[in-house]
Amino acid sequence: MNWQSIKEQLITFLKDEVKKTGLTKVTVGLSGGLDSAVVSVLCKEAFGENLKCVLLPSQYSSDGSIEHAKEVCEKFDISYEIVEIAPLVNAYLPNMEHNKLRIGNFSARMRMSVLYDISARDSSLVVGTSNKSELLLGYGTIFGDIACAINPIGELYKSDEFDFARFLEIPESILNKKPSADLWEGQSDEEELGYSYKELDDALKLLVDEKRTKEDLVKFGFNSELIELIDYRIKSNAFKGKLPTIAKIQWS
Repeated sequence: MNWQSIKEQLITFLKDEVKKTGLTKVTVGLSGGLDSAVVSVLCKEAFGENLKCVLLPSQYSSDGSIEHAKEVCEKFDISYEIVEIAPLVNAYLPNMEHNKLRIGNFSARMRMSVLYDISARDSSLVVGTSNKSELLLGYGTIFGDIACAINPIGELYKSDEFDFARFLEIPESILNKKPSADLWEGQSDEEELGYSYKELDDALKLLVDEKRTKEDLVKFGFNSELIELIDYRIKSNAFKGKLPTIAKIQWS
């Protein structure tokens, strides 16, 4: 792939979309993972000192998440601040019955609440960090990590994003670790999904981009359980990518 061209297109996209709003600054939640690192580097090139990254650790975050986020900021000279969300999560924790999924979703929404408050403080725009694989599979929290004003990487599959990140010279510490939303200790995206991003993306590209049928994928040798999982997730999570449906009223 021509990563230089893609980089230039995405930087142009960022500049154009922010300019339309009349704002000049952007805010990015930087987790120490691949997606937010890529978006932060793109935003740094597009907006320079008008980028603020926010590190939002909770009591469930791994030590590496903050270390790797700081490493990106130091390497690319990105301004950042740290806001602990543990007090916000702890305030509601007794109501969540120690359910990992509920705690993870709540944590994601608390992070986004903080990001939007900081964007209001700074008169900036929140830039999203969800890739195409996550968006298609619904692997994200509605009104949480999926929320944003604009998203430069929503057309990049996760497995391809690693090559793009290498082109952008993202630190090896991020490239070499398992993808994780860091929602609870030891959480792994691929373990939770049941398949590697490469396996998922190879099937998604055929189903979504090339409009192949499930029967086609079976003929190509794809695991039928993988195909059914993808089909189910795409259909059941489609609502996450849409604006709320508003009732139509026929005035008489």
